[in-house]
Amino acid sequence: MDTDTSSSAGYVSALTAFLLWGLFPLYWKLLDQIPALEIMLHRVAWCFVSVFLLLLLGRGLRWLRPVRDNPRLLLNLGASGAFISLNWYLYIWAINSGHIVETSLGYYINPLVNVALGTLVLGERLQRPQKIAVALAAAGVAWLTWQHGRLPWIALTLACSFACYGLIRKQTNVEATSGLAIEGALLLPLVLLGLGWLHWQGGAQFMDSGSSAQLLLVLGGPVTALPLILFAYGARRIPYSAVGMLQYLAPTLQLLIGVLVFHEPFDQERLFGFALIWLALLIFTGDGIRRMARSAPARRP
Repeated sequence: MDTDTSSSAGYVSALTAFLLWGLFPLYWKLLDQIPALEIMLHRVAWCFVSVFLLLLLGRGLRWLRPVRDNPRLLLNLGASGAFISLNWYLYIWAINSGHIVETSLGYYINPLVNVALGTLVLGERLQRPQKIAVALAAAGVAWLTWQHGRLPWIALTLACSFACYGLIRKQTNVEATSGLAIEGALLLPLVLLGLGWLHWQGGAQFMDSGSSAQLLLVLGGPVTALPLILFAYGARRIPYSAVGMLQYLAPTLQLLIGVLVFHEPFDQERLFGFALIWLALLIFTGDGIRRMARSAPARRP
């Protein structure tokens, strides 16, 4: 495949991934009659089945080689699996509890939480534009807290859990799809125990739901895996700055769905808080593009 074709396929894959993530509220809202915990457990289980079958057909069991060669990877992938499960549970609960706008806020501020986490954990130094961006985002969160009388904990938990997931995966030398399958395999015993406990308590609704709800729960696995695979494919083939720009498509779609489709409140006070965060992202992204452009000549042969 030539460079132009590979780049075009990368853009299409990454764009499709972010579009699917942005439309997720419409999908999970169809299951709002089922408890979020049960949805999350099914999501993890069927995602594992989908990715496992895909890898088995494409690679056999060769995808397990990194773990066989370095069993310590299991500890990292167990931790990352715990963080992504928390993220998925809270995201589904928030959507089906009428907090779609706040979930979009979480994914808007996620890149800035990544920067802050890199500073605190990895000892990375913030450049001045990054400091301004983080300060503006903090001001936006403080404004929303003051106006609404509570910390936007849903947004902050989503952003922090996904940032921790990304940090662990960044430090774990395993390919994205294989890592997702191993995370699912590690979580599967707990998932099966959780589903068994729900059935024993009489709180599980899978068997009592209609066939359409059952199908949506099963399809939640491949629906979860598809954008992750598309993103992994696209991110390797397009500039990092392009990925940085495209990532804001998902929370923007979520925000529009929350306000225009499900009529969640978005008053002037909330708009001002979001505007501070959008300004922070504009500064952050612009600085990233500028630094990428400066370093490009040095990377050319």
